[in-house]
Amino acid sequence: MSQMRSLIHLMRLRQWVKNGFVLIGLLFGHAWNDPQLVAQALLACAAFCLLSSAVYVMNDLVDRQADRGHPLKRHRPLASGAVGTPAALALMTACCLGAYVLVVIGDNRTPWMFIAYVALNVAYSFGLKHVVVLDVFIIAAGFMLRILVGTSGIGIAPSQWLLLCGLMLTLFLGFAKRRAELGVLASTIEPASPESRHSAVSQRRVLEHYSPALLDQMMTVAAAGTIVSYSLYTVSPETVALHGTTHLIYTVPVVIYGMFRYLFLLHRRGGGDDPAQQLLTDMHLLGALTGWVTLALLVLGRWL
Repeated sequence: MSQMRSLIHLMRLRQWVKNGFVLIGLLFGHAWNDPQLVAQALLACAAFCLLSSAVYVMNDLVDRQADRGHPLKRHRPLASGAVGTPAALALMTACCLGAYVLVVIGDNRTPWMFIAYVALNVAYSFGLKHVVVLDVFIIAAGFMLRILVGTSGIGIAPSQWLLLCGLMLTLFLGFAKRRAELGVLASTIEPASPESRHSAVSQRRVLEHYSPALLDQMMTVAAAGTIVSYSLYTVSPETVALHGTTHLIYTVPVVIYGMFRYLFLLHRRGGGDDPAQQLLTDMHLLGALTGWVTLALLVLGRWL
């Protein structure tokens, strides 16, 4: 693998799909026909893509020693030695500077949220990722900042329903990720060897405090909260008055299908540890997302 390919791999470009949360405000704010708002949202999304890549580089720098003992992460560019520390630091700096330029060009109204995202991830990487439950809430907070940057940051008032649904969904994905990580560890160590289990869990110490049963309960609560809050949103009087239609409820079955498909992949196919990869490789999830966006556009545009 060439140095350039290794650097690109270090940026984890497929994870950029997560920054689509920045664009949700355009959809539910009826702003997709406003070129200025669209441009601002796209610039904010691009800035978050670069910032998130900088954060991934930082995480890999911090964890490179531990990653060398992980069955999968040992192949990452820094852990494998394909990329050196100086090159990684240069890449991280370039991503941060690029994000800063995009924020300035986009004239985002909430530049402090980009700073908060970086600060939150620094705190996560240097200690908070080892605090049980709080670790997942910090992951969810990163997604909430994306939503706020794509709404308040470009002059669209964020709906309380939107924030609630976003919080429940990202908590679900966070706990599902931890559940998948436990599954990976269980499949790569000897069940009868406490020493090997301790060595494997040390790659992410917070897993010592989780159990499959506990995470299943948390996922169930978050999944139910996502489905119920989104369903209530589609039929609330405020939503009907804002969008001028009662047809948004037709998108609920697609959301439920997507949630159930994700649970199926987690429990029966060994997936769930990488939501971005799951979305890009599973045709059912990709179809559910495409169907939801299409239906939402048709309903909110009053074409359905």
